[in-house]
Amino acid sequence: MWKQKVFPVLCRLEDFKPQNTFPIYMVVHHEASIINLLETVFFHKEVCESADDKVLDLVDYCHRKLILLVARKGGGDLSEEERFQDSTPMQELQKQAEMMEFEISLKALSVLRYITDCVDSLSLSTLNRMLRTHNLPCLLVELLEHSPWSRRVGGKLQHFESGQWQTVAPSEQQKLNKLDGQVWIALYNLLLSPEARARYCLTSFAKGQLLKLQAFLTDTLLDQLPNLADLKGFLAHLALAETQPPKKDLVLEQIPEIWDRLERENKGKWQAIAKHQLQHVFSLSEKDLRQQAQRWAETYRLDVLEAVAPEKPRCGYCNAEASKRCSRCQNVWYCCRECQVKHWEKHGKTCVLAAQGDRAK
Repeated sequence: MWKQKVFPVLCRLEDFKPQNTFPIYMVVHHEASIINLLETVFFHKEVCESADDKVLDLVDYCHRKLILLVARKGGGDLSEEERFQDSTPMQELQKQAEMMEFEISLKALSVLRYITDCVDSLSLSTLNRMLRTHNLPCLLVELLEHSPWSRRVGGKLQHFESGQWQTVAPSEQQKLNKLDGQVWIALYNLLLSPEARARYCLTSFAKGQLLKLQAFLTDTLLDQLPNLADLKGFLAHLALAETQPPKKDLVLEQIPEIWDRLERENKGKWQAIAKHQLQHVFSLSEKDLRQQAQRWAETYRLDVLEAVAPEKPRCGYCNAEASKRCSRCQNVWYCCRECQVKHWEKHGKTCVLAAQGDRAK
């Protein structure tokens, strides 16, 4: 909400000429950190089930991000150097925020797919929100059609993976892209789950949109995701079925609590909030900025993050309590040098790959 309501106002203020935009960048980057965390934890079904009605806010959040992806035009073709050439610090910040928004939206797609994995255990309000209010199946079809994570540059196909555009070799072009896979799995969950099918109203518009999927369901795709054969059968049945008129059932719809509360409490205050933050948060002296940077550095230190972990690390070889980690990959812990030497035969290959990956980043 801050990015939508306050950040644009802040950028328009005439007296907002910060010497250093790093504090604002950290605020904008905070959303990316949170969505990364959510993508990690929502991989586990029990997290989604324990979120209760808070999932409503998360579904709405993901829906907003998917709308941005669908609306995104074929931009982003410029290199980073061209993007930031002859830009003021604030213009650079806004461009960085736009680039980050794209990556955040892709993460939101993954989070939404993990939520659909639990569609049979979601509340009635959440299901109605996904299927009736937002009509997510039709939105996902639009995403497949537009495929904003793919582009052609100089006749070469590129996919957005691991935070950057990567050229796809001709021999790999028939291979299913990870993000396309997330869309297909989400569609499978929403259209073939008994709970979802009972709630989804197949109007003539929805039927027309969903039947577009038939053109994408090639033999090559089915070889990579065999479960989609069930979806292909569903679409063949749908093509012959009668459409349903929009249902007019009386439904008591629950609204997303967090977004609604923040909007209600701060309505009409966005300009005042922006001015207050300009004076007290983003116009820091050099001394204050150094202190803030020191606090950030301490927050993101590995030993600080490990200190709040519920369990102490265990040796990768003998499972005893460990105090030293592999100096190369920093991922595996050991209680002594002897265990590390004994474990190297098993750990060596993955260690080298992890270290190479970190250097590539």
